[in-house]
Amino acid sequence: MNWASGLISTAPSDAGFSPRFFFRRAASGLSGLYRHLPSARDRCGRITLRSVPAFSRFLRAAALCNATIVNFTNIASDAQVPRTTRYEYFEILTDTLLIHEVPAWRLSKKRKPLVSSEFYFFDVGVVSSFQGRLVKPGTPEFGPAFETWILQELIAWRNYESGLPISHWRSASGFEVDFIIGDDTAVEVKAKANVSRQDLKSLRALAEEKKMKHYLCVSLDARARKAEGITILPYREFLNRLWRSEFSR
Repeated sequence: MNWASGLISTAPSDAGFSPRFFFRRAASGLSGLYRHLPSARDRCGRITLRSVPAFSRFLRAAALCNATIVNFTNIASDAQVPRTTRYEYFEILTDTLLIHEVPAWRLSKKRKPLVSSEFYFFDVGVVSSFQGRLVKPGTPEFGPAFETWILQELIAWRNYESGLPISHWRSASGFEVDFIIGDDTAVEVKAKANVSRQDLKSLRALAEEKKMKHYLCVSLDARARKAEGITILPYREFLNRLWRSEFSR
């Protein structure tokens, strides 16, 4: 894709296959992502041969909770693992970058925000395999998969370019916006080709806080348009504008 041209170009031969952006000053902090890997290795070492079946059950249960706020009690029950083990297994997944934690954005005043994080697997194909389900348009899995893919782009852009935090917003009354970039941009992801007014209700609720510069709905729509102060963008256009850093100014 044009928006990603040059992103995966390899560095000089003495640097292995690290992306060129790794060596740019703007991405100099990226190496911090790898400082925790020794601890991740130690955690993985605790998974003995006897516990591999339990960890496999846990992986499938965790995959079924992709792109949601995780109910740890239900996961422990579904995977048939002890309560203390579930947290250790989740730490293994986060330490090895198999899942990403998206913390809650808590600055809303008019509506009480929930404080729980959401979790996303690092790859749509991997989570589909763990779930044992085929992701294709029209299936229940397509929406979370599309949302997960958009998040991977946001994470890459954050790590290589902006450094801005990525969070999510959910109110106690049930409104939810998928991603908040810094404190300026709200992004709702809809895996549909004709976004309706009803699809924008959470963005409208968040707009009442008057804190954001940009309110975006990323979708499968064929063309960009505006509705009630919200910009509806085809996903390709959103990605192009994201990598031009139009939403971090």
